[in-house]
Amino acid sequence: MPIGRVSRQRLETLNRWWQALIHGPTGVPPKTLPGKVIRGARIVVLVPVTVMTAATVLLVAGAWRNDLAIESNMGVAAAEVLSAGPRRSTIEFVTPDRVTYRPELGVLYPSELDTGMRIYVEYDRSNPDLVRVQGRTARLAIIPALSVAVVSWLVAAAALFGLNLLEKRLTRRASGR
Repeated sequence: MPIGRVSRQRLETLNRWWQALIHGPTGVPPKTLPGKVIRGARIVVLVPVTVMTAATVLLVAGAWRNDLAIESNMGVAAAEVLSAGPRRSTIEFVTPDRVTYRPELGVLYPSELDTGMRIYVEYDRSNPDLVRVQGRTARLAIIPALSVAVVSWLVAAAALFGLNLLEKRLTRRASGR
């Protein structure tokens, strides 16, 4: 089978799938007012879940970008944790040229830190405000981001399923008249 044909078939399949997501199981745009309202509700469900999915992808991509910046010009220093939280921890560290830094945004990957801890950090020497706990990478961002995307799609799938049931009920009621 030629490559162009496979791609065309996949595009047609994706198009049918997309039409079913927006227009319902039939994939045909509705002509009745209740059908149009349900299509609007489907779009209202799909827009936020698509935005959430894009946000999770950007979150992981941003974490990888930060890691690449740190690794391209890495410095290592001992640091003290000034305040600790599950999402943000502030630290203070001294570079080899004896400059003390307290990154405004805290340290990347701050889980399991406690106030007063002495840790090693890796930082971008050209931007010492970009700091991560030594040995931690963007891989730590994948599971939380993926779980947000999966939960978002599960909620959206339940809402779309409910809208499909409502549409079937309304269609049966209208055809019974």
